[in-house]
Amino acid sequence: MSLKGVKNVFFDLGGVLVDLEKARCIKEFSNQGISNAETRIGRSHKTGLFLALETGSISVTEFHDQFRKIAGCFISDENIDRTWNLYLGEVNPKKIDLLKKLRSQYHVYMLSNTSKIHFDFLKDHTFLKEKGCAIEDCFDKCYLSYELHLYKPDPKIYEYVLNDTSSKASECLFIDDDELNVEAAKNLGFKTCLYKSMDDLKELFGEF
Repeated sequence: MSLKGVKNVFFDLGGVLVDLEKARCIKEFSNQGISNAETRIGRSHKTGLFLALETGSISVTEFHDQFRKIAGCFISDENIDRTWNLYLGEVNPKKIDLLKKLRSQYHVYMLSNTSKIHFDFLKDHTFLKEKGCAIEDCFDKCYLSYELHLYKPDPKIYEYVLNDTSSKASECLFIDDDELNVEAAKNLGFKTCLYKSMDDLKELFGEF
């Protein structure tokens, strides 16, 4: 793919930059009494309580309270968050290096369906403490579903970032591991990459 004319690069978070550990998260949620945990969490698109959390239609406090109702027993806020954060795996240090280098030539953004619980954990642990790199060092701005109350693949979230960055879709590259999200961006004129492995980033940005 030619990157000629590209000024902005939008990265998905989970599954692209951060490895996901869905199985261990589902196992622990099931142990805590959350039925159909696998269906509720899904692969990229959540349902029910988890979708409400990631779209910001409920607060973290409301999420905790509703979680306990579903589980039918008391589970501390800290333990709920700990379990939910088990979904997040590692970040390849090479990806962090790539993000920082790309900023010398492009505007680099995060565009993620995520929750405040996950994002706060990533800021405080995955990027800053474990990798020695603040998230602000990697992105010009982060566009997060729970803050925008918009959720990929809804076209409105892509239209929002175009307006906010004063960009044309043809000037933007969007990288995501979910086909529906990629197709939605492509339909609006974004250049896109359906991420499958680190090799996809090497092919796109080999010079870096």
